[in-house]
Parts: sequence; structure tokens; C-alpha cells
Amino acid sequence: MTDAEEKRADALFHALADSTRRDILRRVLAGEHSVSALARSYDMSFAAVQKHVAVLERAGLVSKRRSGRESLASGEVEAVRSVALLLGDFEAVWRGRISQIDELLASPE
Repeated sequence: MTDAEEKRADALFHALADSTRRDILRRVLAGEHSVSALARSYDMSFAAVQKHVAVLERAGLVSKRRSGRESLASGEVEAVRSVALLLGDFEAVWRGRISQIDELLASPE
């Protein structure tokens, strides 16, 4: 993995490490939401929700656009797919290790 790919993976996993951000991502993947509407869904300040959205945006999981005075957030499906691919790579390594263990256990020695 290149340095840029490593930094991208770090940003993705950092963004997904927080349960509030994962919930925000679920909501905006289902449909576009204003940041103010999102903020009403949580027991925290508007500024705190705005910061969570910014982390998701920096990771490329969310994009924002302006509509008048509102900031609208949408989920980025391709970024979610890239997370799935990364996890798939980890799973392939894990399955390879399990296969090696199975072979060792099956050997007559």
C-alpha cells in the first residue's frame, strides 16, 4: 500500500471509529440531510455535529453542498465501497492464515 493509500485508510477508519459518525453516515447514505436537521437528532451542540460531519467529509465519506443558508450532507457510496475493499483485503490475509493453521493441524508430524 502506498503512503497516500495508508493515509486514506487512516482517515476512513478514524472517521468510522465513532458511533455518532457511523450513525450520521447511515442517515446521509439513506438520503441527503441538512446539517441542522442532523444536529436535532443528537444530544449535542450543532457545532459538535458539524465537527463530526467535517471528519466524515475529510475522509471522503460525506460530501456537502450549499442550498441557500443550509448545508446539505450526502453519503458517498464509492468511499463506503473502498472501506469494504480494505476490509476484504484484511479478511483475505486472515483466511490465508487460517488455511495455514489448518494445513499444520492436518500434517502427520
